[in-house]
Amino acid sequence: MSLTTKEVQLKSRPDGIPAASDFEIVARKIPSPDDSQVLIQNIFMSVDPYMRGRMRDDFQLGAVMEGATVGKVIESRHPDFQVGDYVTHWKGWREHYLSDGKDLDKVDPDLAPLSAYLGVLGFPGLTAYGGLLTTGALQDGESVFVSAASGAVGSLVGQIAKIKGCTVVGSAGSDEKVTHLIEEFGFDHAFNYKTADIDAELTKALPRGIDVYFENVGGPQLEAALNHMRMYGRIPLCGMISMYNNGPTIAPGPKNLSAMIYKRVTMKGLVTPDYIDQQAQFREDVGQWIKDGKVKYKETIHQGIESAPQSFIELFSGGNEGKMLVQLAEQ
Repeated sequence: MSLTTKEVQLKSRPDGIPAASDFEIVARKIPSPDDSQVLIQNIFMSVDPYMRGRMRDDFQLGAVMEGATVGKVIESRHPDFQVGDYVTHWKGWREHYLSDGKDLDKVDPDLAPLSAYLGVLGFPGLTAYGGLLTTGALQDGESVFVSAASGAVGSLVGQIAKIKGCTVVGSAGSDEKVTHLIEEFGFDHAFNYKTADIDAELTKALPRGIDVYFENVGGPQLEAALNHMRMYGRIPLCGMISMYNNGPTIAPGPKNLSAMIYKRVTMKGLVTPDYIDQQAQFREDVGQWIKDGKVKYKETIHQGIESAPQSFIELFSGGNEGKMLVQLAEQ
């Protein structure tokens, strides 16, 4: 017996910021599982800035978009999965997914809300944890600057740094988000990068300089941070969202890279799979910090698969606070 499901396909390659017309919502039939197959009803799906880069080449026109998802097993002919199990996988942007089980990871809905497995306890959280502690080699008591600090990655970076006794400064794109960084996430100082003098803010907040700059944005914020790096400072390079929609246009690089030379600053790119071997420790640590009230998180949740394209587009105008998610079904 088959059921009708909806999925989001890439209709055209965006020129600059994606538009709703670049996507198409398509209904199709999906069969019941054969032997050793599992049918998943997706409950939450993630939209993330990195997907913009994959839309240039990786995502094929007419194919279903893909991203992290958490869902529930509703039919199973696989010995390792039972109806009612909750799982994560990477075949999002669709309401249902038929799997052979090899790409499914069981999660415990009693440990945390299901949505958390796509944010603070998912790949964004692991990115923050590994990027700061491993690539950033954070030491207790250091000075940390985080750009895009109100997002799913940046907000956790700042909170982990505070747990480690650091002085933490963050930037965000609205005065409301700045207030949340200080009052809810415990940042020592935050500023609106759209209206503030970034260099002056860093001088005021971190007069001794920056030991670790967690880079999510690029552009003027990277240039300003380079002026304030301390000796042997580290820059974990997580993302550069300010440049994702430039297309073939070459964005101007920082004019002051030479600041890295005599200060022996290290800048290193990172991707989440670098830290897969840390996932168990990450979930144990962050899960406990959540229980202890040391880590908080925010989510922006839109309803229905039809909202997925606009949810993705809003990432590039700061339309989210914390993790941006689309809810596809009731838990």
